[in-house]
Amino acid sequence: MTGPRPTSPPIGLVLGSGGARGLAHLIVLETLEELGLPPAAIAGSSIGAIIGAASASGISARALREHFETLFLNRTHVMARLWKARVGRVKDLFTRSPGNPVLVDGEALLDLFWPDSVPDTFEALEIPLTVVATDFYHHREIRFDSGSLVSGVAASMAMPALVKPVQIEGHVLIDGGAINPLPFETFLDQGMVVIAVDVSGGPKVSTALPGPFATMIGAAQIMQAALVQQKLQFRQPDILLKPDVAGFQALDFFKIEAILTASAPLKDQLKYALSDHLDQRL
Repeated sequence: MTGPRPTSPPIGLVLGSGGARGLAHLIVLETLEELGLPPAAIAGSSIGAIIGAASASGISARALREHFETLFLNRTHVMARLWKARVGRVKDLFTRSPGNPVLVDGEALLDLFWPDSVPDTFEALEIPLTVVATDFYHHREIRFDSGSLVSGVAASMAMPALVKPVQIEGHVLIDGGAINPLPFETFLDQGMVVIAVDVSGGPKVSTALPGPFATMIGAAQIMQAALVQQKLQFRQPDILLKPDVAGFQALDFFKIEAILTASAPLKDQLKYALSDHLDQRL
């Protein structure tokens, strides 16, 4: 399969949550670009929302990869940006201030880390985008496909204890991965070829005792993986991709080259799956 087919059905691309593991989404975007098969629509949760929004803005997959490689290969620069996006200061730990020097503002973070050409609103995107967030108090899923892009994506990526919850229209919103890590049902029954990329990870062999922070993040990822598996028992996307990223932690963004290398087999897997699936449908 070397190029687009005139009668190919549109592609609905779903990019799942998983922190740094979601850098694997870049490989999928590159593959679709090489095949001349751009998605007709994108849905994302957490890191999937971040990368999905950048892709939906019209930035090429190659340019996106170069952007994130350049960004995360400069640890000092990244840490300076994170410091700038803090909600509070160190002294807030010793006062009654609501600030928290560990917590970062998701909207400020996106402004610092996204390519400059990402627009301000969903409506200005070149590809329709849906992102998922979790309503903290009402325990339900909230979806965004219009309005402020940075607010919607910041809500979807608001990882508890790391990124400040986002308030939108009376809702207090946190990470979409807490309720729907892989929202592939967004495009089911719409005549699309639904490609879902699950980066929730999986079990790995180890006997090391994790620290408190690693335990908190790891527990969240175990729950996300369980949610995905439960969903897959009832419905499945047309093509499900699961890169070999279980050996990476949610915050291993500085290991971008290792993550992309581990995810490289996705190219052949996606090409084969697409060719096989489209042959069956045509």
